[in-house]
Amino acid sequence: MNTSPLAGLTRCGQSLWLDYLSRETLETGELARMIRGDGVSGVTDNPAIFQKALSSSNRYNAAIDALAGTGAGEAEICTSLIVEDVTAAADLLAPVYAGSKGDDGYVSLEVSPHLAHDAQGTVVEARHLWKRVGRPNLLIKVPGTTEGLVAVRQLISEGINVNITLLFGIPRYRETASAYCTGLEDRAKNGLSIDNVASVASFFLSRIDSLVDPILQSITEAGGAKGEIARSLAGEIAIASAKEAYRTFKEIFLGARFGALAARGGRAQKVLWASTGTKNPAYSDVKYVEPLIGPHSITTIPMETFAAYRDHGDPAPRLEQGLEDARKKLARLADVGIDLDKQTQRLEDEGIIKFNDAYDAVIAALARRRAPLPR
Repeated sequence: MNTSPLAGLTRCGQSLWLDYLSRETLETGELARMIRGDGVSGVTDNPAIFQKALSSSNRYNAAIDALAGTGAGEAEICTSLIVEDVTAAADLLAPVYAGSKGDDGYVSLEVSPHLAHDAQGTVVEARHLWKRVGRPNLLIKVPGTTEGLVAVRQLISEGINVNITLLFGIPRYRETASAYCTGLEDRAKNGLSIDNVASVASFFLSRIDSLVDPILQSITEAGGAKGEIARSLAGEIAIASAKEAYRTFKEIFLGARFGALAARGGRAQKVLWASTGTKNPAYSDVKYVEPLIGPHSITTIPMETFAAYRDHGDPAPRLEQGLEDARKKLARLADVGIDLDKQTQRLEDEGIIKFNDAYDAVIAALARRRAPLPR
């Protein structure tokens, strides 16, 4: 039996996905080794990840030159490179997908972040990417904006798997789960099977603490009763939010509405813990992994956190511990004047900007590469 702490996550009923994909991890066999030796059973990609992969390796150069030689523009070159990587990763994970009967083994591919507030544009691009990759273990990533959730419902009704990303708050998470269920209901009403449709809801963690902690620190420094409350909440809100999201997951997917869909083979929309890399050096480098291990969940881990957990992780099923305490912590934010829903909307808005900036940086880098040399 594999005794790696990473493999221990799967023994607790949690799926382990790698929050990174590059041509190098594919061509060197590193991803294959992680699947085989560490229990990696999925991969996520996004514009920021691809920007990092492209800027840190020359393994894309030949493919870029070949695509440029066909007259392809920067956007098409970008899409082609990502599709090639995602398709290769999906093929590596095909045995996991088959062995789990479609419960695991997925790779995520994001639509252009510039479509975050364009429902119809998202649907059109998602259909194109779904057809282009042509693998059943693909998830199309769609930001969980109001417009994005309109697209999610449509895509699910068409049998296109979806990873709803950039989720920060419980109200939006509820809307996400409802959009998925409604999409399945639409599909069932049209007489189509729903047992081969999958979705995950990606709840972002460390960014919550990165935003809320400085506000709490200011309140703490002001002193008084509010200062003491704020001190007790520092570094606690992201994990508390995740536990409340899990409570909500159980409420929805063990409830009557989804029960009718489950009876027809519908799959529960698993919660996925994203943004698990620790940004505050004062916190443990596995802070956003250890407390959230449990069934019906996925943890997606960047390379640095992956190495840290492999070295000193302590896997145990802790996800359902402290659910009542988590709810109380979230309620106490109001006592110090913090509106969490307002802050999570800010995080959604900022997340879209960050992904747009990363995508635009890739396009600019490809444009510079295609530019003619000065005479």
